[in-house]
Amino acid sequence: MSEWPINAERERLEEARLGTADWRLWGPYLAERAWGTVREDYSADGNAWDHFTHEQARSRVYRWNEDGLGGICDREQRLCFALALWNGRDPFLKERAFGLTGPQGNRGEDVKECWFYRDALPTASYLRYLYKYPQAPFPYRGLIEENARRSRQDPPYLLTDTGCFDAQRYWDVDVFYAKAGPREIHIRIYLKNRGPEAAEIHLLPTLWLRNTWSWDEGAEPPVLRAATAPDGAAWAVEAKHPTLGTYHLYGSHRAELLFTENLSNAELLWGSPNPSPYVKDAFHRRVVQGDTAAVNPALVGTKCAAWGHWTVGPQQHAMVDLVLSAEPLAQPFARSERTLSIRQSETTVFYDDLLPEAPRSSTGDSWQTRRASPTC
Repeated sequence: MSEWPINAERERLEEARLGTADWRLWGPYLAERAWGTVREDYSADGNAWDHFTHEQARSRVYRWNEDGLGGICDREQRLCFALALWNGRDPFLKERAFGLTGPQGNRGEDVKECWFYRDALPTASYLRYLYKYPQAPFPYRGLIEENARRSRQDPPYLLTDTGCFDAQRYWDVDVFYAKAGPREIHIRIYLKNRGPEAAEIHLLPTLWLRNTWSWDEGAEPPVLRAATAPDGAAWAVEAKHPTLGTYHLYGSHRAELLFTENLSNAELLWGSPNPSPYVKDAFHRRVVQGDTAAVNPALVGTKCAAWGHWTVGPQQHAMVDLVLSAEPLAQPFARSERTLSIRQSETTVFYDDLLPEAPRSSTGDSWQTRRASPTC
């Protein structure tokens, strides 16, 4: 007799163990930061920090991994999904975690962001992520300069020390993932204005293919292209990969679809000609700089984003629903609400079985409260 009570997540774990359902094909396997790592270090002196910097990351292609905010990918990281944000004031899109390199930090490597992993099931059938994005310009330069002035005996200078969260002038970007099946993922994003005044926010849910073809002479790259939106969807994108197969991304919000190639901007980085006019940093140039020529008007490429923007009142929010599915869906959002609700309830059951003695909060929201993991 099983030691544990039967519940939906334990059944999924058993199906994954037996190989009858691949519940672990998709998960939170995408790093928040891949720049500056030894995996991408091809320097002559082995100095990974200086070889691939945060500044380069928006324009330079990774070979061995990818990164993004609150993202997911398949287990071989062939197809990736994550968020990009812009507050209308930063010099570039917020696509990945910013931090100090080992030499820059007064106590070594130090990520200077505020995010929380709120919940997760072992099969990633339910995930919740919270990111706090300042409405003021993100203090990139100030964080670098102030930490450089401090000694190892001084405390590190944190994002919360800069004043960028004063008067709660920031966004709560709350992201939920719920699997209807191993290859059908429902995504909900809340953009809540925590501040005292109306504020502008740009959201670019981004789907892209890790570049493996540039290092394989003669290899045909996979492709993303705009598709006809079915009932209830505002837009659709089709992704075709030779080993992963075909996937479809559907969005509920009005958006401008942007397409480019996941290729390094060689002209910017090294002064060499670009193999394509459409390169990795195209969305920064389109959204922040207004460069319409940066993106492919044919709506095809290996990286795409659905650019939407809102002005949201104080303590109000905008909401976006998306679905990523291997099968084409005639009504992609028909079961989003139910899937999100059921997976949330199953998460409560799973952790209450594991930790029946854990105290509940006054709201009964124990499964959210006890496993919040601040990284601010």
